[in-house]
Amino acid sequence: MYDAIARVYDKLNKDIDYGVWADFVEKCFEKYLAEKPSLVLDLACGTGSMTTALADRGYDMIGVDVSEDMLSEAYLRSEGKGILYLLQDMRSFELYGTVGAVLCCLDSLNYLLSEKDISQCFGCVHNYLDPDGLFLFDMNTPYKFENIYSDNAYVLEDEIEYGGEEPQAVFCAWQNQYDKVSGICDFYLTLFEEEDGRYIRSDEHQRERCYGLDTVKSLLEKSGFEFLGCFGDFEFSAPGEDCERWYIAARAKK
Repeated sequence: MYDAIARVYDKLNKDIDYGVWADFVEKCFEKYLAEKPSLVLDLACGTGSMTTALADRGYDMIGVDVSEDMLSEAYLRSEGKGILYLLQDMRSFELYGTVGAVLCCLDSLNYLLSEKDISQCFGCVHNYLDPDGLFLFDMNTPYKFENIYSDNAYVLEDEIEYGGEEPQAVFCAWQNQYDKVSGICDFYLTLFEEEDGRYIRSDEHQRERCYGLDTVKSLLEKSGFEFLGCFGDFEFSAPGEDCERWYIAARAKK
């Protein structure tokens, strides 16, 4: 996944303020941990925006992702920062030891399409967390699947600069198809990138599944986690009916 759109991923998510998100992460460290973790895993790290943001704040970071193209972008972004990137599946990753905290940002867990997949991921996270280590992740809510994703179509036109080159025009269109019975939303993306006066087309198909909060809490508890809270924003507010993203905190009990 994300192979075709790796180079434009950050443009597609340009409204995300990783500095504010990193502030929230550090508030969670202060709220739920006895001391600040020295080693942190960014699971499904993508292009490394959060990985880099936390590395800049003094944390030793590991980034894991299943997409070689996304990791290539992450490596270019964070060269010289000492971040360890690993090409691995979030359901079966392996580390050299345990970490104090694990992050999984930007609805990456919604890409796991079965409860078995979620359980396998939670099990790996629990295995590589220190006792009482913190697991922070977010998920897209049923409201977002039913009202924002739904069967809607979206278009992005922009210019992107690659490695100091002249800006190149990019056109990205995607169509959603949401099945309320299965809870799965299919995303059909088409990307056109300008190259030497021509437009090169790439196509990609992605899928996410909608999960209820009770299901997520149950799977966490079965995997050995203590559910700490679910929030609707970075101010620890309770999620409302029209909340689009849940921010969830859990503690590894060992």
